[in-house]
Amino acid sequence: MEWTMLLGVDGVVWRTEDTPDNAEAFSRQKDTQYPQVRMVCQMELSSHLITASAFDDYAVNEMILAEKLIDSTPDHSLTLFDRGFYSLGLLHQWQTTGNERHWLIPLKKNVQYEVVRSLGRNDKIVQLKSNPHARKRWPKLPYELEVRLISRKINGKEYSVLTSMIDPMRYPVTDIADLYVHRWEIELGYREQKQYMLGNRLTLRSRLPELVKQELWGDLTHLQSSALSDGENVS
Repeated sequence: MEWTMLLGVDGVVWRTEDTPDNAEAFSRQKDTQYPQVRMVCQMELSSHLITASAFDDYAVNEMILAEKLIDSTPDHSLTLFDRGFYSLGLLHQWQTTGNERHWLIPLKKNVQYEVVRSLGRNDKIVQLKSNPHARKRWPKLPYELEVRLISRKINGKEYSVLTSMIDPMRYPVTDIADLYVHRWEIELGYREQKQYMLGNRLTLRSRLPELVKQELWGDLTHLQSSALSDGENVS
Protein backbone atom coordinates (compact mmCIF):
# COMPACT_ATOMS: atom_id res chain seq x y z
CA MET A 1 0.00 0.00 0.00
CA GLU A 2 1.25 3.45 -0.92
CA TRP A 3 -0.43 5.94 1.40
CA THR A 4 1.22 7.54 4.40
CA MET A 5 -1.87 8.09 6.56
CA LEU A 6 -4.96 5.98 7.30
CA LEU A 7 -7.92 8.14 8.29
CA GLY A 8 -11.52 7.62 9.35
CA VAL A 9 -14.44 10.04 9.09
CA ASP A 10 -17.56 9.73 11.20
CA GLY A 11 -20.14 11.81 12.99
CA VAL A 12 -21.17 12.20 16.60
CA VAL A 13 -23.93 14.17 18.37
CA TRP A 14 -23.33 16.13 21.57
CA ARG A 15 -26.09 17.22 23.94
CA THR A 16 -26.05 20.75 25.29
CA GLU A 17 -27.67 22.31 28.32
CA ASP A 18 -31.38 22.92 27.77
CA THR A 19 -31.40 26.72 27.81
CA PRO A 20 -33.46 29.12 25.63
CA ASP A 21 -30.30 30.35 23.87
CA ASN A 22 -29.04 26.86 23.11
CA ALA A 23 -32.51 25.76 21.99
CA GLU A 24 -32.64 28.65 19.53
CA ALA A 25 -29.13 28.05 18.18
CA PHE A 26 -29.16 24.24 18.06
CA SER A 27 -32.14 22.15 17.03
CA ARG A 28 -33.00 18.92 18.79
CA GLN A 29 -33.89 15.43 17.71
CA LYS A 30 -37.58 14.63 17.85
CA ASP A 31 -38.80 13.68 21.31
CA THR A 32 -35.51 14.63 23.00
CA GLN A 33 -35.16 17.12 25.82
CA TYR A 34 -31.79 18.60 24.97
CA PRO A 35 -30.60 20.83 22.10
CA GLN A 36 -27.87 19.03 20.18
CA VAL A 37 -24.71 19.76 18.21
CA ARG A 38 -23.69 17.57 15.28
CA MET A 39 -19.96 17.04 14.77
CA VAL A 40 -18.00 15.26 12.04
CA CYS A 41 -14.38 14.39 12.77
CA GLN A 42 -11.47 13.06 10.78
CA MET A 43 -9.27 10.77 12.84
CA GLU A 44 -5.86 9.21 12.23
CA LEU A 45 -6.72 5.63 13.05
CA SER A 46 -3.47 4.34 14.54
CA SER A 47 -3.06 7.16 17.07
CA HIS A 48 -6.73 8.25 17.48
CA LEU A 49 -5.49 11.78 16.83
CA ILE A 50 -8.27 14.00 15.45
CA THR A 51 -6.81 15.73 12.41
CA ALA A 52 -9.84 17.89 11.53
CA SER A 53 -13.41 18.49 12.70
CA ALA A 54 -16.50 20.53 11.91
CA PHE A 55 -19.70 21.02 13.89
CA ASP A 56 -23.03 22.81 13.57
CA ASP A 57 -26.71 22.63 14.40
CA TYR A 58 -28.09 19.10 14.77
CA ALA A 59 -30.24 19.67 11.66
CA VAL A 60 -27.16 20.08 9.43
CA ASN A 61 -26.45 16.94 7.41
CA GLU A 62 -23.25 15.01 8.17
CA MET A 63 -22.16 15.14 4.54
CA ILE A 64 -22.27 18.95 4.55
CA LEU A 65 -19.98 18.94 7.56
CA ALA A 66 -17.72 16.36 5.90
CA GLU A 67 -17.22 18.76 2.97
CA LYS A 68 -15.46 21.12 5.36
CA LEU A 69 -12.79 18.48 5.98
CA ILE A 70 -11.78 18.08 2.33
CA ASP A 71 -9.19 20.85 2.17
CA SER A 72 -7.45 19.66 5.33
CA THR A 73 -7.14 16.06 4.13
CA PRO A 74 -3.47 15.20 3.48
CA ASP A 75 -2.18 13.90 0.16
CA HIS A 76 -1.16 10.23 -0.07
CA SER A 77 -3.87 9.22 2.40
CA LEU A 78 -6.73 6.75 2.58
CA THR A 79 -9.98 7.74 4.29
CA LEU A 80 -12.49 5.14 5.50
CA PHE A 81 -16.12 6.31 5.52
CA ASP A 82 -19.28 4.92 7.02
CA ARG A 83 -21.97 4.12 4.42
CA GLY A 84 -23.98 7.12 5.63
CA PHE A 85 -21.47 9.36 3.86
CA TYR A 86 -22.14 7.84 0.44
CA SER A 87 -22.27 10.73 -2.05
CA LEU A 88 -20.57 10.58 -5.43
CA GLY A 89 -20.04 14.32 -5.30
CA LEU A 90 -18.37 14.20 -1.89
CA LEU A 91 -16.20 11.18 -2.74
CA HIS A 92 -15.14 12.58 -6.12
CA GLN A 93 -14.25 15.95 -4.60
CA TRP A 94 -12.38 14.22 -1.77
CA GLN A 95 -10.28 12.27 -4.25
CA THR A 96 -9.58 15.02 -6.80
CA THR A 97 -8.84 17.97 -4.51
CA GLY A 98 -5.31 16.73 -3.81
CA ASN A 99 -2.82 14.06 -4.85
CA GLU A 100 -3.51 10.39 -4.10
CA ARG A 101 -6.35 11.04 -1.66
CA HIS A 102 -8.14 7.72 -1.72
CA TRP A 103 -11.36 6.61 -0.05
CA LEU A 104 -13.13 3.39 0.91
CA ILE A 105 -16.82 3.03 1.83
CA PRO A 106 -19.29 0.13 2.30
CA LEU A 107 -21.63 -0.52 -0.61
CA LYS A 108 -25.18 0.61 0.13
CA LYS A 109 -27.94 -1.80 -0.83
CA ASN A 110 -29.69 0.58 -3.22
CA VAL A 111 -26.60 1.63 -5.21
CA GLN A 112 -26.88 0.72 -8.90
CA TYR A 113 -23.74 -0.07 -10.86
CA GLU A 114 -22.56 -1.62 -14.11
CA VAL A 115 -19.63 -4.04 -14.19
CA VAL A 116 -16.90 -2.74 -16.51
CA ARG A 117 -14.45 -5.61 -16.05
CA SER A 118 -13.63 -8.33 -13.58
CA LEU A 119 -10.29 -8.40 -11.80
CA GLY A 120 -11.12 -11.60 -9.93
CA ARG A 121 -13.96 -13.54 -8.39
CA ASN A 122 -14.79 -10.88 -5.80
CA ASP A 123 -12.96 -7.96 -7.35
CA LYS A 124 -14.48 -5.78 -10.09
CA ILE A 125 -14.22 -2.38 -11.71
CA VAL A 126 -17.72 -0.90 -11.83
CA GLN A 127 -19.29 2.21 -13.26
CA LEU A 128 -21.49 4.49 -11.16
CA LYS A 129 -23.72 7.14 -12.72
CA SER A 130 -24.33 10.52 -11.12
CA ASN A 131 -27.72 12.22 -11.24
CA PRO A 132 -28.56 15.78 -12.36
CA HIS A 133 -29.15 16.96 -8.79
CA ALA A 134 -25.70 15.77 -7.70
CA ARG A 135 -24.03 17.40 -10.73
CA LYS A 136 -25.76 20.67 -9.95
CA ARG A 137 -24.57 20.46 -6.36
CA TRP A 138 -21.06 19.39 -7.47
CA PRO A 139 -20.27 21.10 -10.82
CA LYS A 140 -17.04 19.10 -11.34
CA LEU A 141 -18.78 15.75 -10.86
CA PRO A 142 -18.73 13.73 -14.12
CA TYR A 143 -21.68 11.78 -15.48
CA GLU A 144 -19.92 8.50 -14.78
CA LEU A 145 -17.29 7.30 -12.31
CA GLU A 146 -15.26 4.11 -12.40
CA VAL A 147 -14.52 2.66 -8.97
CA ARG A 148 -13.57 -0.70 -7.55
CA LEU A 149 -16.02 -3.09 -5.91
CA ILE A 150 -14.58 -5.72 -3.57
CA SER A 151 -16.60 -8.36 -1.71
CA ARG A 152 -15.64 -10.65 1.13
CA LYS A 153 -17.45 -13.17 3.31
CA ILE A 154 -17.03 -12.84 7.06
CA ASN A 155 -18.70 -15.46 9.27
CA GLY A 156 -20.89 -16.48 6.36
CA LYS A 157 -22.10 -12.94 5.60
CA GLU A 158 -20.99 -11.08 2.50
CA TYR A 159 -19.63 -7.55 2.85
CA SER A 160 -18.89 -5.28 -0.11
CA VAL A 161 -16.92 -2.04 -0.29
CA LEU A 162 -16.34 0.58 -2.96
CA THR A 163 -12.98 2.30 -3.28
CA SER A 164 -11.07 4.72 -5.46
CA MET A 165 -8.05 2.37 -5.42
CA ILE A 166 -8.69 0.82 -8.82
CA ASP A 167 -5.16 -0.32 -9.71
CA PRO A 168 -4.89 -4.01 -8.66
CA MET A 169 -1.10 -4.00 -8.94
CA ARG A 170 -0.64 -1.11 -6.53
CA TYR A 171 -3.54 -2.10 -4.30
CA PRO A 172 -3.92 -5.90 -3.97
CA VAL A 173 -7.44 -7.11 -3.28
CA THR A 174 -6.46 -8.99 -0.10
CA ASP A 175 -4.99 -5.85 1.44
CA ILE A 176 -8.09 -3.78 0.68
CA ALA A 177 -10.47 -6.45 1.97
CA ASP A 178 -8.71 -6.35 5.34
CA LEU A 179 -8.73 -2.58 5.60
CA TYR A 180 -12.24 -1.80 6.72
CA VAL A 181 -11.74 -3.44 10.10
CA HIS A 182 -9.63 -0.37 10.92
CA ARG A 183 -12.74 1.73 10.48
CA TRP A 184 -13.84 0.71 13.98
CA GLU A 185 -10.83 2.50 15.42
CA ILE A 186 -12.72 5.76 14.99
CA GLU A 187 -15.56 4.37 17.13
CA LEU A 188 -13.04 3.57 19.86
CA GLY A 189 -11.51 7.01 19.43
CA TYR A 190 -14.88 8.69 19.85
CA ARG A 191 -15.60 6.72 23.00
CA GLU A 192 -12.26 7.82 24.42
CA GLN A 193 -12.99 11.39 23.40
CA LYS A 194 -16.43 11.48 24.99
CA GLN A 195 -15.18 9.87 28.18
CA TYR A 196 -12.39 12.41 28.41
CA MET A 197 -14.49 15.43 27.46
CA LEU A 198 -17.61 14.66 29.45
CA GLY A 199 -16.51 12.30 32.20
CA ASN A 200 -19.67 11.20 33.96
CA ARG A 201 -21.69 14.14 32.68
CA LEU A 202 -24.43 13.65 30.09
CA THR A 203 -24.13 17.04 28.37
CA LEU A 204 -21.74 19.84 27.56
CA ARG A 205 -21.68 22.37 30.40
CA SER A 206 -22.07 25.65 28.54
CA ARG A 207 -25.39 27.45 28.61
CA LEU A 208 -24.74 29.84 25.70
CA PRO A 209 -24.14 28.82 22.05
CA GLU A 210 -20.83 30.64 21.68
CA LEU A 211 -19.57 29.07 24.89
CA VAL A 212 -20.69 25.64 23.66
CA LYS A 213 -18.49 26.12 20.59
CA GLN A 214 -15.59 27.33 22.71
CA GLU A 215 -16.00 24.35 25.04
CA LEU A 216 -15.89 21.89 22.14
CA TRP A 217 -12.82 23.52 20.55
CA GLY A 218 -11.09 23.78 23.91
CA ASP A 219 -11.71 20.15 24.80
CA LEU A 220 -10.62 19.01 21.34
CA THR A 221 -7.41 20.99 21.65
CA HIS A 222 -6.70 19.51 25.08
CA LEU A 223 -7.53 16.04 23.78
CA GLN A 224 -5.07 16.48 20.92
CA SER A 225 -2.34 17.60 23.28
CA SER A 226 -2.92 14.52 25.44
CA ALA A 227 -2.84 12.22 22.39
CA LEU A 228 0.42 13.76 21.19
CA SER A 229 1.91 13.46 24.66
CA ASP A 230 0.87 9.80 24.89
CA GLY A 231 2.46 9.16 21.50
CA GLU A 232 5.72 10.73 22.61
CA ASN A 233 5.72 8.66 25.79
CA VAL A 234 5.18 5.46 23.82
CA SER A 235 7.99 6.29 21.41
